[in-house]
Amino acid sequence: MKTVTLVFGAVYGMLSVILGAFGAHALKKILSVERLESFETGVRYQMYAAFFLLIIGYILKFETSSEKWTSILMIAGTFLFSVSIYFLSLQDYLGVNLKFLGPITPLGGLLMILSWLMLIFHFAKGRI
Repeated sequence: MKTVTLVFGAVYGMLSVILGAFGAHALKKILSVERLESFETGVRYQMYAAFFLLIIGYILKFETSSEKWTSILMIAGTFLFSVSIYFLSLQDYLGVNLKFLGPITPLGGLLMILSWLMLIFHFAKGRI
């Protein structure tokens, strides 16, 4: 699980740089300011998750199920959160109604929050 966490952290980091540059250059010309800001929010939180995963990948031993779930929840939550925002931001450009993805974004955010909460409990128990 340690390797999976580190790989996802690195991939999420790389993709957030690529998507951030794509948003700043290509999407700036075709999206409204509001849609572009939403896209950038997805990119920003994906980068936060990348740092989170890289850090816990190095400090946790992944010997307990709670340590593993801390990683799983962040990986899944980030995917749901950021990818749903990306598609919602692009729906006008793509010419499709993707509003059904709206409830996915807060679900992803909730999973990310739960991951942070699990890390807090891990530290509170003195398992550093």
